[in-house]
Amino acid sequence: MAEVTVSSKNQIVIPLEARKALGLKAGDKLLVIARGDKVIVLQKPRDYPAAIRGLAGDRYPGGYLSRERRSWE
Repeated sequence: MAEVTVSSKNQIVIPLEARKALGLKAGDKLLVIARGDKVIVLQKPRDYPAAIRGLAGDRYPGGYLSRERRSWE
């Protein structure tokens, strides 16, 4: 775990270890999410549909989505 310091301009330097892990380079965008007393930093997806594909795959009982889609016809 790396430690960073907030500068007088309220800036931080992302440690090399984190930049390498995310494959970040100059100009890349990050998302900063504040959750209570915690902050989460995520790499901004280049393709949102691809980033969320499959997230709800196990949320519904077997066959539910197929039955629901058929009911729309």
